[in-house]
Amino acid sequence: MFEGIKAVAFDIDGTLYPSWALYVRMPGYFLRHISFYLKYNRVRKQLHKTAPLADFYEYQARLFGFVSSKPADESKQIIRQICYDGLKPFFTKIKPFAHVYDCVLAMKNAGLKIGILSDFPPEQKGDIWGIRSLCDVCIGSEESGALKPSIYPFGILSKKLGVAPSEILYVGNSHKYDVLGANKAGMKSACIQTGFRKLFGIKIPDADISFKNYRQLQDIVLK
Repeated sequence: MFEGIKAVAFDIDGTLYPSWALYVRMPGYFLRHISFYLKYNRVRKQLHKTAPLADFYEYQARLFGFVSSKPADESKQIIRQICYDGLKPFFTKIKPFAHVYDCVLAMKNAGLKIGILSDFPPEQKGDIWGIRSLCDVCIGSEESGALKPSIYPFGILSKKLGVAPSEILYVGNSHKYDVLGANKAGMKSACIQTGFRKLFGIKIPDADISFKNYRQLQDIVLK
């Protein structure tokens, strides 16, 4: 087993499925809601820098209301309709990376606890291509009150898994949010290589594991 880990947890977006698979389906939807997304991206950038909040969704709605000149209640409804619920249909047509389910199942069968920690509600992706049923813990960082790379959602993940941070491997696709966030929380990190990094075999800075595909990750973790 890789360096004595007892649990493996995964990001979702860009980690369990390729980001382009969502983007190529969204041009029309994005253009219809371009005003919303320009404002919402400003809000999320601010939230990535914000300390843990007692009510994340309320504060997010207030920030959006400030930049859009709308009441918080209306802002909360707009965010849910366009961003959370509005994107659900797209995920029914998206396929995950090859061998993702088999990799997670092999880790589960090897006695490792399995977790999901995503910056968006996991339920947005339905059964997460069958992976949700394998999970001991499945949470969105929003419900913890803070987005990655804050150590707070990683700490909640560790507590819910009942495993020390140093015994958790967190798998993601972002150096800034996943690798550095997990490392700062005391976890080990793995990052999927895409684009030119995958093509030329360039390792992800600061990640304990850089991997090109899920068969490779399985081999490294369960060696």
